[in-house]
Parts: sequence; structure tokens; C-alpha cells
Amino acid sequence: MSVLVVNEYADFTTLKELLGVTDGNLASHAKALESENYITIEKQFIGKKPNTRYIATKEGRKAFKDHIDALEKLIQKK
Repeated sequence: MSVLVVNEYADFTTLKELLGVTDGNLASHAKALESENYITIEKQFIGKKPNTRYIATKEGRKAFKDHIDALEKLIQKK
């Protein structure tokens, strides 16, 4: 199976709502992913509102694909 990442990036509010996590939880996980070079974090202002975007790196996309492949192998063994 081929893994397709649909969006080029996701913003903080969107990810928080999709994942159902707290601000602090999302921020700490994002920091961990950034430290592994799986995502980049861009901070900017839109008008006067802060906006944070998360973008998967090439390494992050590969790690995600490898993870999905491993899960599929586990499922197929059952």
C-alpha cells in the first residue's frame, strides 16, 4: 500500500481539533517530532493573530510510511 500525505502542512488549531489533545500536549509532541527532524515548525502572524504551521520533512514522511508498512505487516500476520 502506498501512503499518501494529503496536506502540505497543518496548523496548530486544525491538528489540535483533529487529534483531540490539549495545547500543551500538542506542543510537546510537536517539539519531539521537530527534534527528530520529522517536522518543521513555522510561526508567523496573520494580522495580529499568531499562527503555527507544521510541515512534514522528507525524513518524517519516510518514517510515517515505514510505520504504516510495519502496521500492515502486523495485520496481515493475523
